[in-house]
Amino acid sequence: MKFDLFLFDLDDTLLDFRASEKLSFERSLEGILPADSLADLFHSYQIENRKLWQLFEEGNTTKDELKVERFRKTFSLHKIDADPELASRKYLEALPETVVLIDHAVEILEWLHPQGEIGIITNGIHHTQTQRIKNSPLGKYISFVSVSEECGFAKPDIRFFEHSSKMARSFDKNKAIVIGDRWEADIIGAHNFGVASCWFNPEGKVRPGDLPTVEVKHLSEIRNIISVSSWPWSR
Repeated sequence: MKFDLFLFDLDDTLLDFRASEKLSFERSLEGILPADSLADLFHSYQIENRKLWQLFEEGNTTKDELKVERFRKTFSLHKIDADPELASRKYLEALPETVVLIDHAVEILEWLHPQGEIGIITNGIHHTQTQRIKNSPLGKYISFVSVSEECGFAKPDIRFFEHSSKMARSFDKNKAIVIGDRWEADIIGAHNFGVASCWFNPEGKVRPGDLPTVEVKHLSEIRNIISVSSWPWSR
């Protein structure tokens, strides 16, 4: 199997979103709340944020509602009298500046770059995602960035993958592979679209389903599996 289009998820695949999220959350509440109260608050925020992103991916909320509602719900749970719109604005200003790389991210893009085209496929806010890439050393290897906000549909919706494929210089389903950490958004999305996939699973989670995908724990392992002659996938 010879691939010439590598479609990478961004958050928690190439960039460590969990680390960036925590730093940005803390910065967004500087001057609003005392630092010693942020740990419990951040845990609640993560729960509410995940719920809202799930609703968004199901088409049951909008991106603008999500941005503010995650803070509104968090403040409400902790009975905090703070402005969720201000917190949201400060968070979105901080996030592009708090870039943390996943181990081997630069190394694997540098290795893949001569072999084909590299695109980013991400559910997120267009300005934030493109700025994070710009503020990282990854940008010079990336040909295009497909973001759900710009597309109007989110992974795993097949329309998002169709939109992304049109951004590539050339596209052949038999020569494209999706690499991502989220089973539902990345692996199921790739399968439904009819392209190969590689599940980045650094925590060694049990597979949630039985789909033909390869699995790596470290990004460096992609070197070993990307050019194997026997691939567990067929169109």
